[in-house]
Amino acid sequence: MSSNPGQISTLGGITRYITGHDTAGKAIVQTENPAEWKAYENKSMAFTVGYTTSQFPADLNNDADLKKHEEVIEAGQLGLVNPNGTVCRFVDFAPKGAPLMHRTQSLDYGIVLEGEIEMLLDSGEKRLLKKGDIAVQRATMHAWHNPSETEWTRMLFVLQECKPLVVGGQDLGEDLTQAHTSEFASNR
Repeated sequence: MSSNPGQISTLGGITRYITGHDTAGKAIVQTENPAEWKAYENKSMAFTVGYTTSQFPADLNNDADLKKHEEVIEAGQLGLVNPNGTVCRFVDFAPKGAPLMHRTQSLDYGIVLEGEIEMLLDSGEKRLLKKGDIAVQRATMHAWHNPSETEWTRMLFVLQECKPLVVGGQDLGEDLTQAHTSEFASNR
């Protein structure tokens, strides 16, 4: 196990390095810190946020993006998606954890970093994604399931809010009703 705060999986830790500029305009590492993890669903998954933005395009002047990111994290109200911005999140999935069918109102890039994961869709389709594979989730109802008996899976997600999606005259907004706990649905 990693010594990173709150980490529950057997996968290695993550350190976040945020770059910036010195007064001469040279690139520097402005902050460096280990990821802080939060467990969900009886420790069958854990999340850590790498970074958020709250507007698009991001405003890097005078560290406006960094200040807003810190404000969003300190408020403790970040959902799966950050309105008008982006969320970079790591998720560790326990072996044989229960899949949670859900939909976010966002365009998501989900990249498998370690292990394998099944992507389950509400149509009944499923695909096995392996290390290095990417899923581009376009506001679809989906779930993730780690089929391994023993190994954890780690994914990196980048979520960007999208306009409301309408299919067949029906508005398909965020749907977290199948999440097992209100903690998962309300505080990620």
